[in-house]
Amino acid sequence: MKKIAPILWLCIVLCFIYIPILMLAVYSFTDATIVGSGINAFSFENYINLFANEELRDMILGTIALALVSATIATILGTLGAIGGFYSKKLGKSLLNSANQIPVVNADIVTGFSICVLLIVLLGVNKDTFVPLGVGHVVLCAPFVYLSVMPKLKQMDNNLYEAALDLGATPAQALFKVVLPQLVPGILSGFMLAITLSLDDYFITTYTKPSTFDTISTYVVNATKGGQTEIKTALWALSTLIFLIVVVVVIIMNVTSSKKKAEVNNAKI
Repeated sequence: MKKIAPILWLCIVLCFIYIPILMLAVYSFTDATIVGSGINAFSFENYINLFANEELRDMILGTIALALVSATIATILGTLGAIGGFYSKKLGKSLLNSANQIPVVNADIVTGFSICVLLIVLLGVNKDTFVPLGVGHVVLCAPFVYLSVMPKLKQMDNNLYEAALDLGATPAQALFKVVLPQLVPGILSGFMLAITLSLDDYFITTYTKPSTFDTISTYVVNATKGGQTEIKTALWALSTLIFLIVVVVVIIMNVTSSKKKAEVNNAKI
């Protein structure tokens, strides 16, 4: 029983997580209009509507563009912040670590409302521009990049940077040719996490987005409150595609990581 109980508990937890997603995926290939209703026939109509509908296409492309731009900026800022914090003195490092942990623990609704008040109300930035939205997503994502890069810095040999300087490298050369290559796995993990957070965010986006712009999260919430049935069912297809893309990316990352570990172990042998 001691061996079976943990496995059984794990299976129960996985079922709670994945069965609803799998049900949605199954219904996305049917002509049903409500999840849980009877299935008359299997169909690809939802996927055809997803790519044929211009409104949905624009929404998806806009969300992806926002995620890529904000994740790129957040990755640059988070990586530089992690490097600066790592090489700072004890007090500075402690303050920077604490400052980055607060946005992670803080509720998104507080962050979104605060950015809205600061940029739109106090500074007078036009909400119909993408500045408040972009700033909000960068503020959301950058701390997670910082927390992804910092462990790689702690695993790195502290003397590499100084050794590069002693061998004649400039500070910039030591940073880009010695330090950053050691941090690539953490930077990539932070970048992927930033993209996921941007795609998923609802509260910050709601407070800061232009009135004519929607991301996947805000569009889905509005669509579930009413609207055309074909739009709702097309969103089932979109959810299924997002889930499959995430699964493929995770598998590729794990396989690549396993291969690199195997190569390192073989080199040591």
